[in-house]
Parts: sequence; C-alpha cells; structure tokens
Amino acid sequence: MKVGQEAPSAAGLERRRVAVRGVVQGVGFRPFVFALAAELGLAGTVTNTGEGVLAEIEGRTEALESFCRRVAGDAPPLARVDAVEHVPLPPTGATGFAITPSRGDGPRRSLVPPDTATCADCLGELADPHDRRHRHPFISCTNCGPRHTIVTGLPYDRANTTMADFPMCPDCAREYTDPADRRFHAQPVCCHACGPELSLVVPGDRTTRREDALDGARRMLRDGAILAVKGIGGYHLACDARNAPSVARLRRRKRRGSKPFALMARDLTELAGLVQVGPVEEELLTGSARPIVLLRRVGPKVSAPGPVAALEAVAPRSPDLGVMLPYTPLHHLLLAPPGPGLLVMTSANLSGEPIVTDDQDAFVRLAPLVDGWLTHDRTIHVPCEDSVVRVVDGEHLPVRRSRGHVPLPLPLPVPVRPVLAVGGDLKNTFALARDGYAWLSGHIGDMDDLATLEAFDRGTAQLEAVTGVRPEVLAVDRHPDYRSARHARRSFGDARVQPVQHHHAHIAAVMAEHGLDGSRPVIGVAFDGTGYGDDGAVWGGEVLLADYDGFRRLGHLAYVPLPGGDAAVVRPYRMALAHLWAAGLPWSADLAPVRACPRDELAVLNTQLDRSLNCVPTSSMGRLFDAVSALAGVCQLAEYEAQAAIEFEAAALAHGPAEGYAFGLRRDGGVLLGEPEPVLAAVVADLARGASGGLVAARFHAAVAELVRAQCRAARDEQGTDTVALTGGVFANALLSSACAHGLRADGFTVLRHRRVPPNDGGLALGQLMVAARADGPGAG
Repeated sequence: MKVGQEAPSAAGLERRRVAVRGVVQGVGFRPFVFALAAELGLAGTVTNTGEGVLAEIEGRTEALESFCRRVAGDAPPLARVDAVEHVPLPPTGATGFAITPSRGDGPRRSLVPPDTATCADCLGELADPHDRRHRHPFISCTNCGPRHTIVTGLPYDRANTTMADFPMCPDCAREYTDPADRRFHAQPVCCHACGPELSLVVPGDRTTRREDALDGARRMLRDGAILAVKGIGGYHLACDARNAPSVARLRRRKRRGSKPFALMARDLTELAGLVQVGPVEEELLTGSARPIVLLRRVGPKVSAPGPVAALEAVAPRSPDLGVMLPYTPLHHLLLAPPGPGLLVMTSANLSGEPIVTDDQDAFVRLAPLVDGWLTHDRTIHVPCEDSVVRVVDGEHLPVRRSRGHVPLPLPLPVPVRPVLAVGGDLKNTFALARDGYAWLSGHIGDMDDLATLEAFDRGTAQLEAVTGVRPEVLAVDRHPDYRSARHARRSFGDARVQPVQHHHAHIAAVMAEHGLDGSRPVIGVAFDGTGYGDDGAVWGGEVLLADYDGFRRLGHLAYVPLPGGDAAVVRPYRMALAHLWAAGLPWSADLAPVRACPRDELAVLNTQLDRSLNCVPTSSMGRLFDAVSALAGVCQLAEYEAQAAIEFEAAALAHGPAEGYAFGLRRDGGVLLGEPEPVLAAVVADLARGASGGLVAARFHAAVAELVRAQCRAARDEQGTDTVALTGGVFANALLSSACAHGLRADGFTVLRHRRVPPNDGGLALGQLMVAARADGPGAG
C-alpha cells in the first residue's frame, strides 16, 4: 500500500483519492465501497476506470485511515486487491456518497474476474416457489455468475457486456440501484421478465420456450437423446451417462474413439460407489471455480462389476472419471429430478477444434451429432472450456486451466516487457504479460486447422483489449515448423521474435509459478512426447540445469529412432518395435506389438529402421511409455493423445506396487544417458514367463522414478543444486509424479511441481515469456 503525505485539513476534514487495482470489477466492489463509506461516515464518489476502481473520500482522518485499511482487508468474496494507492486532495466540504458513471478513457489495465459458480443465495432463490426468480435459468448476483465470457470491453459495466441486449425491468432496476440489495450494481442481473430466454429446438418439431423447453430437454435426456446444451462459455453435448447405448451413439457421432467423456453429477451422492472423493477433491468439486476433477475409480479394477462397470462406456480403460458439479442455474435445473442425475457433459466440438459458441454455427456443425438444442439468446462473447484438475499427494495439479481461472493473472517473480507468448501447437494456450503479471488464455485447441487459428486471433485481440498489453516481444517455440509460431509471426510482424526451446520453457514455467527469480538454477526434469531439440532431434526425456537465462543438458534418455514421426505416435506398436530394434532385441512372433503390426508394415518398418529412412532420433519419455505399454499388451493403437500412457497407468494401479526394473546409466561427453535396453530386456523376459501387463506397468513406473532419482543425484553431485522441477505432459501421470516426488524428497531435494498451470503444453506460454521478455534479462535486450 502506498500512502501519500498528509493533506492540509479544513475544519478537521481530509480528502483522498484512492485507486484500487486488481480483480475489482464485476465483483460488487463499488457497492462495497459505497457501504464502507456510509458505515464510516465518509463523503465522496466511487467509479470504475480502465485500471480498476477510483474513489474520492472525505471525512475525519481516523475514518479515512480505516477506509484505506479495510478497502483491501474486507473486500467482497470474489475480489482480489493487488494494490491500494491514495494521495491527498484539498477537502471540499462535500456531503453524501455516490456511485458515478464509469470512465472509459485512459489506460485499460483492470482485471476481469472469471465466471463463477452459482452461489448459495441464488440457489436458495432458484428453489423458492415464492421468489420472483424461482426456476430462472439465468439467476445471478454480485457474488456469482458469468463475467469473463460476457465482457465486451472495459470498464466493466452492463453496457460493455452481452447483457446490454436485455434492458432491466423495473424490479431488476430497483434492485440494481438499491445499496442494501445483493444485486446492487450486479451487471448480469435479470429475471424471467427481462432476462435471456431458454428454448428447445428439435428437428421436425416446434420450438418450445422457457419452462416447456426445460421439461422437454429433461424428458429427451431421460429417453436417451443427445442434446447440445448452451452454457456460459460454449455448447456442451449431453446425454444420460448411465444409458450405455446413448453414450456409445455420442461416441460414434463425435468420432471420439476411446477418449473419456466428462461427467456432470447432480450432487456428490450421485458419485457414491463410482469414484474416490477425498476432502481436497470435494473442495474442488464444490468450490466457486467448479472444474472437472479427475477422480480415481472405485475398485481394484476399472472393469469390476457394479456401478463402475455400468459407466465403462464413459471412460474405457481409464483409471479416472472426470467429474464436475453444476455451475450454472441451468445445469441445476436440467439435472433436477425426474431427469437423469448423471450426464455426460463434453465440449461441443470435434477433437482438437475450438468449442462451439455461436448459435447458427451450433445448428450447422452440431446437427450430425445431436437430437436437439437446448439454447438461449444471450451471446457468448469469449469461448471458455471447462478447467480440468487432479489431486496428487493432496495438492492441485492442473491439467487444463480455463473456466473459473481465466483471465485471472498470474503474478510473476520478475518484471517482463510487454510480450505475447504463443505456446505450442497442441493444447494451445497463449499468454500476454507486462511488468509483474501474466494473463493466460483459456484452452484454444490444437493449431492444425483454420477454426483454431481464427480462435487464436479472436482470443489474442480480446485479451489485449481487457489487459491493455501491446506486445513488443513475441515468444515462440524454437521448432521451425510450429503453426503457432508461423501464424503469430504473420499477425504480429512488428514485434521482436524470441524463440525459446520447448523444455526450457516447461522448466521456466514451474520456476515462475513457484516465485523463483532465476538467481539460482534448478535441475529441471522435463518428460513429454515431443519437443524440438537444439541438435535437431526430438527431445522429451530431459534433465536440464536451467534458469531463465539459459540451460545446459545434463542428461536424457538415449536416442532411439522415431519411425515415421506421427505414425509412431498413433501406433504405439511401431514405437515398441523401434525400441526393440535399437536395443538389439528380436521381434519375436509372440510379442504383442509384433502381432499387432500388419505383416507388410512390419517388413517396411524393418527396412526403414535398418536404412534410417524417415527416422528422426528421439529421447522422448512419452514415446518410451507408449513402447512399453504396447509391449505389455495394454495399448497398440492410440485413438487420443496419451491413451497408451493413461491405460498403462491404469494397469499399474490395478496391480499395485512392484520392484522396479533398472535403466542403464552411462556418460557420453559429460551428459548422463538413461539407457532403456536393460528395461526392455527385462520386460521381454517377464512376458516370456507369463507376467501380466499390470506387473510390467508397475515395474516400469518404479523404474522411471528410480531413473529420475539417479539422474538428479548425479546432477547435484556435479552442480551442487538441490532443487528439482518436474514438468512436461508425462508428469500428468499421478502415479509417476507421486513416486518421483517422494523419492526425491527422501534424497533431500526440494521438489517443485505444477500447481497453477498444467505440466503439459497448456503451461508452455508462461515459461516462454519468462525466458524471452524479462525486463532486466538477456531475453529483453
């Protein structure tokens, strides 16, 4: 808090201009200031500006001092106060206190709050037959409802939201202007008389509205239909999760393959007998952000009889179910009896594409997928996917950071120049940053089609508009063929381009979210599927000594050929055969990947490996997981990203702990190589003895954890560094992450894991901007 010098007093009064910055718009901050001033007997005004909230207050010195303390300490629940600055003004003898019209001029640096789940007060009114908002699908107040997805500009006023299309009725206007009301200056305020209207559109049938639409949608879901349901950040596809034929039909229509669907449950009781819910998971499920939480399925095997097996079609062979609770009033109404209490609720898009938000687009693109549309007439201005999180060792591990968190900024440990970091090509998330804050976008998608590139452009423009950041630096991945980098270069040609190595960015992201200023390097263990290496190889099993200024490669998995690039990613049996070839192990006819590979492909692959045709060397730990998963007979064809590794983790969990295999270790020019050959030979020997895939999976997970310990101990002995950062998509594997962290801590290391951004490429942009744009570092020159 910055306090100015005392102003001259007149008749014992003082006046101050108080500027409050942070998440202070859309959270009831002006009404809070109004009430606080009234309580303290202060005169003056309060308004929104592009930078936050600005108040002028006049009164006795002790009252002003109390106001400046309490404006931060007693702030509304959804607010986050980052700074309070006050300077003296000459007193005017003013009386009364007023909320004045917002100021649209000047800098735009305010922080827009995220969308927030319906609060308990609104839920009480929703269920109260005597309340005028009984069963209103768009009920909200100062403490809940849409914010980020409806904002069209700053300052945050109704005119700058998509609620501008719905003039308030006299009753809502009266609440909006009443300082004693919970909806005082709540911008999304509305009711049955003046708010958005629900409608159900069914091909070949008349369109129904309001309560009839809701009743019809529940009836259709109960009867097995698939519906497109418009939410606050986009459309979902919904069906009864306990209706296996409906789930199978949705899977076919969406071309989903075996990828798990997310679920929405009426309440926690719907999850009994299905998943394990601990106190941290319950807090996540019931909190204001309401993410999808990955919960371990009940029973030693995911195919156990009972309610778990009844949902096998939802998440085949996955160790987890992704579950969320209702976060909008429409969800609560849709899930109420007599409709199903457990719905599949998956993003309305084809795999990798942006979520559908536009109504006409939904009627066209979703027509082959659904039997009807439960929609409404409020525009979604900003697309926003559901966030995904899991709990590892009692702590949050984000898998996707989006609704409920975006666009809240992340504080940075050191200031940066204005920068746009464009992330990667998969799970794209970009970031804008300036000074001490970074604003990460929500999930964009995979940058392999025009729709995603257009979503990227809209997203950068929208985030620039609300943050006021005009990038001087463009941080991109070093891969020469990344579409994200090429597209951003075309769009921001006047910004200085700073390439950042993929795994260096991953490690820098962990450092940044833990507040490290970069003055001391860390041992970064970056395990993922693909990252462009400085030597032109595909990296992904890296141990780096890194700070923000640079890195040195201390160790990695020994190189093996990656035959055919993406072909090996979607066909794990190819990666298994490549690893066997590199280890000098025969392709015995009784091995699962040999049986899975078509005979003609087997011959071509053998020639390809022998002659090194289209075989880039790779050190990828993700590809090694694929290879051993295929060897163990767990997964030969991947229908979605990381399927082989996810099912391999499930097999290890079902088996339980086992003694690990042992990697080889050898020095090569000062770099410590982890050699998979001994592990692969032991796997083949175990399989020849009749070992189960679960035993192989358990032993392999233990082996990787021990490899990490051995490489980190060697790095500490050489470098004297005892802080380890675990990052990369492989560390979304809870079993591996936990085993590595426990082992490293037993060895005396400080272990940093992701808590605020994902370990996968969804967190890449944070690391890119820290490397590329620090105001006092080499990347900023």
